[in-house]
Amino acid sequence: MYHPLAFAIAMSHIAAAIALLNGIFCSIGQGNVAANAVAAIARQPEAKGSISTTMFIGCGFAETAGVYGLLISFLLIFVNPLINAHLDVLSVPQQIGAAILPFLG
Repeated sequence: MYHPLAFAIAMSHIAAAIALLNGIFCSIGQGNVAANAVAAIARQPEAKGSISTTMFIGCGFAETAGVYGLLISFLLIFVNPLINAHLDVLSVPQQIGAAILPFLG
């Protein structure tokens, strides 16, 4: 049988890995934005200023999503708010813990 604290920590690390996938998809999205901006500038060179401005604003918004994913993963790995809030419940002696564990979710 597994220890509930070890299971909660493992789930927290899996959630952090999923949050870090946000950075990968953010990079792919920024690459698509830049590629489409270059293609648009190649079609209409006179609109270079407005296309570049729109591209930089879009890349800035996309980058914030990647930074939020990184922040969430750091919080889940190092701060662990889900573990720290229930640490007193999970450290209950085995006899009492086995009785209340099904009610924790």
